[in-house]
Amino acid sequence: MRKKLTVFAAALAFTVLLIPLSYAHTPLCSCSDEGDGTILCEGGFSDGSSAAGVKMKVVDSQGKVLIEGVMNEDSEFTFKKPEVPYTVIFDAGLGHAVKIPSTEITE
Repeated sequence: MRKKLTVFAAALAFTVLLIPLSYAHTPLCSCSDEGDGTILCEGGFSDGSSAAGVKMKVVDSQGKVLIEGVMNEDSEFTFKKPEVPYTVIFDAGLGHAVKIPSTEITE
């Protein structure tokens, strides 16, 4: 009886520890050059959840912040295209960041 109880307790603990992993979601973000001097970024998560309110940064090659903002209610972020090489950072928190170099952003 004691052995069965120990196995049951271990199985229950293992299951409880796995529950947060089932809610894990991967951040997704893509940016495109709109051809009018602006860049449009669209974001979300692999589980289909919205990216509204996710912090966005545009930094230069030295890491200096050029532009900051958040994804709007449509999970979009638009900004004026910098004249220097830059990287867009979609920052949804620890382990949930996507970095997109300007060399990967096309029309």
